[in-house]
Amino acid sequence: MTTPMHWARWGDPDQAAALPEAARGLVELAFGPAEERPTTPLAEVRVPEPALAADLLAGLRDLVGADHVHIDHETRVRHTRGKSTSDLLRMRAGDGSDAPDAVVRPAGHDEVQALVGWCAEHRVALVPFGGGTSVVGGLTVLREGYAGVVSLDLGRLDALVSVDAESGTAVLQAGVLGPAAEELLGAHGLMLGHFPQSYRYASVGGFAATRSSGQASSGYGRFDALVVGLTVATPIGTLELGSAPASAAGPDLRQLVLGSEGAFGVITSVTVRVRPVPSVKVYDGWRFDSFAAGTAALRALAQSGAAPTVLRLSDENETAINLAQPDQVGGASAGGCLMIAGFEGEPADVEPARVVASARLTRAGGVRDETAGPSWAAGRFHGPYLRDAMLDVGVLVETLETATFWSGLPGLYRAVTAAVTGALADDAPLVLCHVSHVYPTGASLYFTVAAKQRGDGLEQWARAKAAASDAIVAAGATITHHHAVGRDHKPWLAQEIGPVGVEMLRAVKERLDPHGVLNPGVLIP
Repeated sequence: MTTPMHWARWGDPDQAAALPEAARGLVELAFGPAEERPTTPLAEVRVPEPALAADLLAGLRDLVGADHVHIDHETRVRHTRGKSTSDLLRMRAGDGSDAPDAVVRPAGHDEVQALVGWCAEHRVALVPFGGGTSVVGGLTVLREGYAGVVSLDLGRLDALVSVDAESGTAVLQAGVLGPAAEELLGAHGLMLGHFPQSYRYASVGGFAATRSSGQASSGYGRFDALVVGLTVATPIGTLELGSAPASAAGPDLRQLVLGSEGAFGVITSVTVRVRPVPSVKVYDGWRFDSFAAGTAALRALAQSGAAPTVLRLSDENETAINLAQPDQVGGASAGGCLMIAGFEGEPADVEPARVVASARLTRAGGVRDETAGPSWAAGRFHGPYLRDAMLDVGVLVETLETATFWSGLPGLYRAVTAAVTGALADDAPLVLCHVSHVYPTGASLYFTVAAKQRGDGLEQWARAKAAASDAIVAAGATITHHHAVGRDHKPWLAQEIGPVGVEMLRAVKERLDPHGVLNPGVLIP
């Protein structure tokens, strides 16, 4: 069972650690003397009194049972906001002002459907809560105009419903977390193969609701490519989608639900494509002289049809700091730009694929690094813990991501780097980047930004994020590749999809959720 996530940090509380000495030395060299910034104790976090009237609380208890409606301080704090740096800064300072009035834990689709209908009837805002890992304000709702705010915790929807081994599909309830999904499927010799950095704490429903993309997307595809069917509870009834592997029966409504962030309905189960558990997993490291040379090699590999299961490339700054190898941050770097190429499958498939990829990468100027691949694999989910350790010593750290076509990638990289650096010019900014996902036609860029924290850090990051987002839109790239829209990206989504696209989203919202109770303030411009 996954250990409950820390309320004001990332992940397992037992894995929280102080900044390693080598990394601390690097921090002080770049940002000056460390400033210890302790976290407010959980019991002292300030939350408003629950706003739900007694009769409404009674109604919730009638729907799911009194034991599954929680209004205690700790549960409300643990369901407040997500895990962006801005979210964490507020929580560390003891600001729980966005706490829901109640946390409700239904047992299955029928109870979720009843709750959705009840909230619509009583004008109670409803926030679906899977793993709580949103980094774009996806769990912070507008409260005005509602009788209260309920966090709908899907944790009890944690079952593998069925497996169709012949078709290669499985049905998982929305509250199943990433590790549990692999464990449940593994009992049948199968796997989902979706491993975003949030994997250990994010849920299957969350993967679908945000169009998540995992570290093995090069070989297995994004999560939306894995989805065959969906069951969704909406204020006007249940939506069942996915009767065949492909269809020409009008627009694909699954794509309307995927990425909808709970604004159109609550996903209660997902039918996904599954595959046999690979018997071999090998991760190779490669060094390139420059980010440009490495990016050209990535593109050639992706367009050749011989892309590995995992394929990513760090720029010079990220490589120098060893951010792709969290256990070595601050230590000596071999220089250049680090590429990770991972291969998963059966020996008869993996070895020929490695030979082909190795030959192509060598011709492109790559040099094999024998230790980098296994090191990356060992620490692949540890990065967010390092962010917490940096925040502890007064260094603001946050990430942002985007994607564009290959021809636009160099310009996008330069524009975002310049925008963030300019916005934080007085704060000793450090901007790192890696290519995190590749396609034949383009790739995503994932930036990590570090700067000396000033004050509470909130205005600093808002300024940097706005500058980066303006640069992304100006470059013709997407405002988000896999973090979703939430509240943070909404102003730029309108520019990306245009006025007609905005009207389409609003029309769907108004028809499915006429009273606007589902995650209000999120996604819809």
